[in-house]
Amino acid sequence: MCDKITIKAEPIELFKVIKIANWVGGGGEAKFVISEGLVQLNGEIETRKAKKVYHGDVVTFQEMSVKVELEKA
Repeated sequence: MCDKITIKAEPIELFKVIKIANWVGGGGEAKFVISEGLVQLNGEIETRKAKKVYHGDVVTFQEMSVKVELEKA
């Protein structure tokens, strides 16, 4: 099961995707779970908090996934 989040512009930083998905309480917690290696980007563990995420990317945390989509004009 993969939910979707829509962004207005790309790229977006990885920690912001985690916040938008409401998987954590705030930006600090988002940065922590990323730095601890608990987040995957397109199936690969990602530890860079400011990693750029683009349309079509899939972010996974604790068996939850979201696909990033760009808002249509």
